[in-house]
Amino acid sequence: MTQQTWDEVGGRLPHDEFRAASEAIVSNIEQVIEGKSATVRLALAVLLAEGHLLIEDVPGVGKTKLAKAMARSIDCSVRRIQFTPDLLPSDVTGVSVYNQETHDFEFRPGAVFANLVVGDEINRASPKTQSALLECMEERQVTVDGVTYHLQTPFMVIATQNPIEMEGTYPLPEAQRDRFTARIAMGYPDPTAELAMLDGHGATDPLDELRPVSDANTVRQLIAHVRQVHVADAVKQYAIDLVTATREAPDLRLGASPRATLQLLRTARAVAALEERDYVLPDDLQVLAVPVLAHRIIPTADAQLARRTTDAIVSELVHRLPLPHDRGRSPYDTRPPGEGNGRAAYEPRRR
Repeated sequence: MTQQTWDEVGGRLPHDEFRAASEAIVSNIEQVIEGKSATVRLALAVLLAEGHLLIEDVPGVGKTKLAKAMARSIDCSVRRIQFTPDLLPSDVTGVSVYNQETHDFEFRPGAVFANLVVGDEINRASPKTQSALLECMEERQVTVDGVTYHLQTPFMVIATQNPIEMEGTYPLPEAQRDRFTARIAMGYPDPTAELAMLDGHGATDPLDELRPVSDANTVRQLIAHVRQVHVADAVKQYAIDLVTATREAPDLRLGASPRATLQLLRTARAVAALEERDYVLPDDLQVLAVPVLAHRIIPTADAQLARRTTDAIVSELVHRLPLPHDRGRSPYDTRPPGEGNGRAAYEPRRR
């Protein structure tokens, strides 16, 4: 299989086309997921940041629904894997099978050969099977019997797991968790959204009627647009300071990796683009610190005994770390110097 290059799909989209395409995807997903606009937008930001998403929450809150809704909103190849204890690595990556007619081995691709791979209950598979995703998630390729096969672009793994039912499961190791760009939780809907869910989902499943509003080529152009978002040096240094703070925190015995710094910046670019900005703000990094960093760190035994969660530790680090003096103005920002330097000027658009 050949991998498409950026030259084959063209450059970035104009701002109006980017906004129209991204809003269409968000609106389509929200036909299925009620009252979770921020979660839906973060999931889309991970896709546009060329990352992978881990959805972790209690049963019945719509983890798999969100993954399926995103997959069906984009007209591209989608494969779903139900992770079970008897799932084999070859079921994920593919296997070479002997063809008696040609007297040769031929490769039969596994489930990862798709643009969007939905992995349901990923922690129910053995560590051996979980590790089959390591190469494809990081390098966008699969090696079987010494032969390397490149995956298509875009490529995204959306995995779900239940954090409370641990019997018969295999917790994701640190190397596996670090491959996921962000970890999000759906949370319970508010009463209004739950009432709307009863009206809309009571008789039929809206997922069955969901139709694609974009395609793989458009997503590649959206990604190319995100890559061009400007990041000032002060903002890059702030991202490094955030990650370094996790490595020096007394409540943590393992801080975030350099991969975390890179993915934090990539996701911030996507969030800025979805907010119709062509530059990243420190506020973007603050908002993304918990979903991007919290699942990569390990608290000390004392912090665990004190029931301190990694989310709370990262939030505290963000609160303590001072913002950079240079807020990283856009090169296209025509406001006079000093105007709008207050925090309110950088608040995300309210929807």
